Amino acid sequence: MKRTFIPELLDSDSGTPAEIAAALSDLRRINRRFGGISTTESMVVRVSQQAGRESLSLLEIAAGAGDTPLAVQTRLRKRGIELEVALLDRAVSHLNHRRQNGNMAVVGDALALPFAASSFDLVSSCLFVHHLAPPQLSQFVNEALRVCRHAVLINDLVRSPLHLALVYPGLALYRSRINRHDAPASVRQAYTPEEMKQIVRQTAAARVEIRRHYLFRMGVIAWKA
Repeated sequence: MKRTFIPELLDSDSGTPAEIAAALSDLRRINRRFGGISTTESMVVRVSQQAGRESLSLLEIAAGAGDTPLAVQTRLRKRGIELEVALLDRAVSHLNHRRQNGNMAVVGDALALPFAASSFDLVSSCLFVHHLAPPQLSQFVNEALRVCRHAVLINDLVRSPLHLALVYPGLALYRSRINRHDAPASVRQAYTPEEMKQIVRQTAAARVEIRRHYLFRMGVIAWKA
């Protein structure tokens, strides 16, 4: 199944504020039920163990309202790991109300992060990198490696014919017309683990770990030298 670029509606804010809010709500439910939160949690735990750290700072890219990293923060606290979360998104409307809830929330470009080198322990993204062409993906990983101290975490979809076949009956789960369009588009332009490994290995990462997770998710850890 060849990777096919299809513009996604949420990328261009092609909807009313209410439709965009519904789309973000849909994504929150999908990440909670179908492996999104658990994938990021497992990667943070892996870094915590390798680094010998029980307190980590994390910058979430294309964060939206930050539901996934904040859910991971709550889960990890029960495991004795403190996670300080900062959010970055290209649109202030996506960040929602998080500025008032004590989390750093910044509008910025994922390919030119507005932070000094080694500002955070981790730089993370969830369902973002499939939007990027291979040269942009390399640029993003290198920029994220610049800003992090330990590793870049990528939580994304796995492209496969079976995954695409499962998406269409699952469209009934979405309340938003935006996601009914974007869900199959996301699978079609997602990467396979093999493609992801080949691209990330060409960046400044010291080493790359990729693991498959529940329902066609992959977790990628690009370790900083």
